[in-house]
Amino acid sequence: MTSRREFLYTVGAAALAGCAPAGKLPLPPGELLGMNQALGHRLRDGNFPAPAETRKTGVLIVGGGISGLSAAWKLAQAAVDDFHVLEMESEAGGNSRAGQSPLVAYPWGAHYLPLPSQDSVLVRELLAELGVLQGDPAALKPTYDERYLCATPQERVYRNGLWDEGLLPQRGIDAAELAQQKRFHERMDELKRAKGRDGRRLFAIPMALSSRDPEWLALDRISFAQWLTDNGFTAPTVHWLANYACRDDYGTAYGQVSAWAGLHYFACRNGEADNAAGDTVLTAPEGNAWLARGLAKKAGDRVLTGALVWRIEAGKSNVAVDVLLGAKTVRFEARQLIWASPAFVLPRVWPAMPGDLKAAALAGDYAPWLTANLHLADLPEERHGAPAAWDNVFYDSPGLGYVSATHQLIRRHLSGTVFTYYRALHDVTPAEGRRLLIETPRAAWGEGILAELERVHPDIRKLTTRLDVFRNGHAMRRPVPGSLFYGQREKMANFEIPRITLAHADLSGFSLFEEAQYRGVLAAERVLRRYVAR
Repeated sequence: MTSRREFLYTVGAAALAGCAPAGKLPLPPGELLGMNQALGHRLRDGNFPAPAETRKTGVLIVGGGISGLSAAWKLAQAAVDDFHVLEMESEAGGNSRAGQSPLVAYPWGAHYLPLPSQDSVLVRELLAELGVLQGDPAALKPTYDERYLCATPQERVYRNGLWDEGLLPQRGIDAAELAQQKRFHERMDELKRAKGRDGRRLFAIPMALSSRDPEWLALDRISFAQWLTDNGFTAPTVHWLANYACRDDYGTAYGQVSAWAGLHYFACRNGEADNAAGDTVLTAPEGNAWLARGLAKKAGDRVLTGALVWRIEAGKSNVAVDVLLGAKTVRFEARQLIWASPAFVLPRVWPAMPGDLKAAALAGDYAPWLTANLHLADLPEERHGAPAAWDNVFYDSPGLGYVSATHQLIRRHLSGTVFTYYRALHDVTPAEGRRLLIETPRAAWGEGILAELERVHPDIRKLTTRLDVFRNGHAMRRPVPGSLFYGQREKMANFEIPRITLAHADLSGFSLFEEAQYRGVLAAERVLRRYVAR
């Protein structure tokens, strides 16, 4: 981990002063946004008003992210309409929310979905319902609506002043390193097909379907960086790719990511399509917000936003849940509660939470994350090399790069665009990263981001008409070594009492759409069995 001062240095010298460098145009207007910290921090401060009214419901779902919306989706499919979804933020969607400009929609977080494999039954079912997957959802190679297949070129990487197509640089790389790159990809392809001694795929998605072969679960004890070294991968570009992948999906450097999780990133997905290459992703200008909307449609007006759950009490016949709605507290009495919010919040609101479950919920940590949306009047000046792509990655840079919201609309010849910039604060401790998100002003982040992008697009400051920064202090649970199979995660995943069920990607140990959907549906199925049994 770097020191706080070293981290701030990567934001840029001008950023530390919070002003534009001499001779530069001033920082474009914009806002400093993020999760509702003021409302969330009220849980720590307490002093809530007594309940002013009581409402009864069959199932209460706490959390309107992908897991909570998926639980609602499953309940609605089963013709259960006596439920409500409570979401603390001003809108549902969690990490899949989006913004909208007069020109185009754009993501605030998750922005793509890889082609789902046959294991990802629920994802395929949803895509078929939305009309994106066409034909048989169980087919080996389904056909997908071309409007959602990422337009080519899909990705490129910037290194040494040039763009290279794909994610691994090829220019200026010697033959020995290129051979290692090839061997790494071949090894990942082998692992995609490999099975454990129990006959299950080594790395499946959802992760709960993966092999339980102890030999392979032992990879959870070491870091992904160590696995690379142990297996003879020493090439800088291979290590960079592994580190980039872990920063991108887990918000954590590969030296602190479980080797099992690192390999899962590369080997879990083997989806194919009849009308696209296997490495194609599904996306839209607004990122994954279209998926969240598709799930939320089933819930309709049962989603209540701006709702802060501050107390849970489980009784013999129901669960009492006190919720701050505006200035008053409403008590919900539900026959079943599905907790679809991050695990670390539950101990704060459930005083009688079992001790072993409380320890499991508090055992993990979360990666802080920064996103910025730059609204551009026109496409910026390009450096040499591969042409503009949807995902534009930086090789030696604190940020991960950016996605272009209008790339999917390339045939429309729009005059401007929106670039969504991503940065995981992996280079400081999570607690320090969260403090930096709170304390660092928008001017500092904005100047640092523009300075970083100007190395690639010299005129981007001149073209940027607005720059909004979004902060997420608890973006995703970190799959550190030992956390997946030798820690507390499985206690949460297997937890069950008569009236409270957990549902969140935290139960998988890392935050992916497929995992959140699976955990939400699994929780709903447990609740449905209780409905049948009563």
